Amino acid sequence: MHEELRAALAGLLDGLPPKQAAQAVERLIANYRGRTPTDAPVLRDRADVAAYAAYRMPATFEAARAALAAFAARVPDWSPATHVDIGGGTGAATWATAATWEGHRSTVLDWAQPALDLGRELAAKTLPDTEWRRQTIGEGLTVPAGTDLVTVSYVLGELRPEDRRAVVAAAATAAEAVVLIEPGTPEGYLRIREARTQLTEAGLRIVAPCPHSDTCPIVPGQDWCHFAARVNRSSLHRQVKGGSLPYEDEKFSYVAATTLDATPAPARIVRKPQLRKGQVLLDLCTTGDGLQRTTVTKRHGTHYREARDASWGDDWS
Repeated sequence: MHEELRAALAGLLDGLPPKQAAQAVERLIANYRGRTPTDAPVLRDRADVAAYAAYRMPATFEAARAALAAFAARVPDWSPATHVDIGGGTGAATWATAATWEGHRSTVLDWAQPALDLGRELAAKTLPDTEWRRQTIGEGLTVPAGTDLVTVSYVLGELRPEDRRAVVAAAATAAEAVVLIEPGTPEGYLRIREARTQLTEAGLRIVAPCPHSDTCPIVPGQDWCHFAARVNRSSLHRQVKGGSLPYEDEKFSYVAATTLDATPAPARIVRKPQLRKGQVLLDLCTTGDGLQRTTVTKRHGTHYREARDASWGDDWS
């Protein structure tokens, strides 16, 4: 699905003056970092949407795909028949859902018609059955009862607090599974933490990344929970972002919750493993002991080999 998305994005900025694209990207960076909550769409016109898709869509896709894969690993015998992508814009999370499961029907809700139009255009060949519907994102939003999966990806930071709560409540009330993704910043983590509490209070159980549904053991202001997804940059992506490396690591925070009878992993690796001579240091979030560091040595045999191959964000047992 990554290659199909890259092909769809190719040539997107043809005809758009570079200065106009750069200005749109600069404004979108500020909004992406979640410092300008609003009650209006962030993506205002075709130039904004094209810049957003080129600048953000590959990274948003990879972050959403990583979060959905972590959830899918905890419910291996389940797949959604219906999916609603709230604030989905040009559809990155919908592409990620299609990369994770087959045979479902997605509906993208967004309040910016230019984003929906471009999303429909990009997905026409690969995701032709997706519905693109204009909808206010905030108070008054409803999700059809019986929806299997709701995704809310890089949206909460754009909303006023009351609208954030309304969006999470709508998802929690209607869906069997909810996956929320935000930038991997301290502010993004706090929004995920707040939404996580709202989901558990609504009766859903947390299955990723947390190994439990109890209070997060992280002390706000001292640290934050986030992960990284590797993004292979296309020439278009490098052009828009002004980078030279062939890849970047997208940092993101997320939570996946469900009404299903699912069990989270016993522990989750919450930092990049540190490789030492004959040992691996793993920072874990655990079921019963909160945050802890464990050292895996050659004496642990198979566990040591597993630790050497483990990545930030993986399950651990």
